[in-house]
Amino acid sequence: MALLPNSLTTKRLRLRRYAADQDAGWYTEMALKNRAHLARYECGNAAMRIGSVGEAHKVLSEFAEMTASGRAAFLGAFRRDDDVFVGQIYVGVGNSELPGYLLGYFADVDHLRQGYIFEAAAATVKTLFETCGAERVGLGCDDTNIASQRIAEKLGMVREGHLRADKRNADGTVTGSLLYGLLRSDVCVQ
Repeated sequence: MALLPNSLTTKRLRLRRYAADQDAGWYTEMALKNRAHLARYECGNAAMRIGSVGEAHKVLSEFAEMTASGRAAFLGAFRRDDDVFVGQIYVGVGNSELPGYLLGYFADVDHLRQGYIFEAAAATVKTLFETCGAERVGLGCDDTNIASQRIAEKLGMVREGHLRADKRNADGTVTGSLLYGLLRSDVCVQ
């Protein structure tokens, strides 16, 4: 089974896994507040199906089950100085034999363009290579999501492919996906 990060600390952030009993209340508020923000690029995000504390508890319990089975980890990113939620990092296991991981993220609508997601993603990628033994970290993003593309490129990822018109968004538009990858040899981790 591939290793998954449990928690991380950066200069400004603390990343941790969610606890359904502890986090369902505020996670509900966050999901409702971010619904319009997530609709364009993250219409399949679990937060999009949350409308009550009970639904948030169920989603966060599903996250815990995915982590327990070694399939994925969901980390909330919180500012260290005031514990305010600023975004979420997703780590999926793409290939446990390699190991290869998939990275995903979203910023809270109130914390866009403040560098939090890049900081959290960079720490996660570093941990995946240095602690979890990753040979590869991949990322997919909407081909019109310039901010996500910039993060991938700033992380040193190489654009490996473009799937044209491969999904319909919540707003009815049809867009494609860009595929990025970063290899252990790209980051010189031994």
